[in-house]
Amino acid sequence: MLVDGKLDTSKKCAPSAQKVNHTLGCIKRSVASRVREVILSICSALVRPHLEYCIQMWSPQYRRDMDLLERVQRRATKMIQEMEHLSYEDRLRELGLFSMEKRRLQETCLVFQY
Repeated sequence: MLVDGKLDTSKKCAPSAQKVNHTLGCIKRSVASRVREVILSICSALVRPHLEYCIQMWSPQYRRDMDLLERVQRRATKMIQEMEHLSYEDRLRELGLFSMEKRRLQETCLVFQY
């Protein structure tokens, strides 16, 4: 885990986002079908765990870090064939997903309840 002298975890978000973006690129190049079920199953197995780990483990402190991780999820949802014309919020609603910010807040609330 990379942190600086001020215990700032911001340095870890960029490499994580880059790794997931690389994975998305491989998916885009190698998967012929862009239907919802195929992309969702692949992304939930290969992409989503990295993003959720990053959100929960490092709890990004800066808006730019959250936006960086959100852009990765935005790119993943845009790969679905029927949804490329919808807004990001509509895509999330249609797929039954939450934004990364909302996931982070939900996890934080769950931790404080126990």
